[in-house]
Amino acid sequence: MKLFGAVIVSSCLAAQAFGVTPVVSQTKGLSKPALVTKSPLRQKNVAEMSPLFRDPTVTRGGAIPGLQAYSDALDKKPITMKALTSLVGWFLGDLLAQVFIAGGPIDYKRLATLSFFGFIYHGPSGHYFYNWLDEKVPGTDAVPVFSKVAIDQLFWCPIFMSVFFTYLGLVNGDSFATIGNKIKNDLFTACQGSWKVWPAVHLINFKFVSNKWRIPYINAVQIAFNMFLSLLGAKKA
Repeated sequence: MKLFGAVIVSSCLAAQAFGVTPVVSQTKGLSKPALVTKSPLRQKNVAEMSPLFRDPTVTRGGAIPGLQAYSDALDKKPITMKALTSLVGWFLGDLLAQVFIAGGPIDYKRLATLSFFGFIYHGPSGHYFYNWLDEKVPGTDAVPVFSKVAIDQLFWCPIFMSVFFTYLGLVNGDSFATIGNKIKNDLFTACQGSWKVWPAVHLINFKFVSNKWRIPYINAVQIAFNMFLSLLGAKKA
């Protein structure tokens, strides 16, 4: 026991010599670790304190450069921005079709023609059509969502495709008889292609996407579908 007591005393003296204060056990319980009480991640309003989160008033869309400005522009000038969005979508769709499917060289007249169609018709008409559809068939439950998909594909799709073929025919200087034959021969093929892609896309669209973002969402998907349309539109009647 004397040896054990000497070891304890010598240990305490050595600890004090190196500036270490022995920890005294408390019966009231363990104190909280300093990391838990002092960590800035545990504090309130961390978005206002940390530069990682930046100003909380502008974090909406801030993860993607320019997205907030684009969102604001959609609010202020919805038709213009949707028209420009469709211009970009149709431009990329036809460019990719010409480069990776047709194998080039690039037909710049065709590229400009389809891009202008996106700007002058697809964006503006989509704005008015989806506003009308959301007003007439409100809600995101199963019945309104499937009803919107049916209206879009059974009524709007044939109208849109007919306008598309008519526009291409007029730009190319075709007669109305030639345009009529083009619609007669290719309308059902175009609608079949649409029915393979767009019902699933629009189920997500009408269920989860707000009216404001419908045209940007559609254009993101339509870049691939426009490759199909650009090739079909370039086919001779």
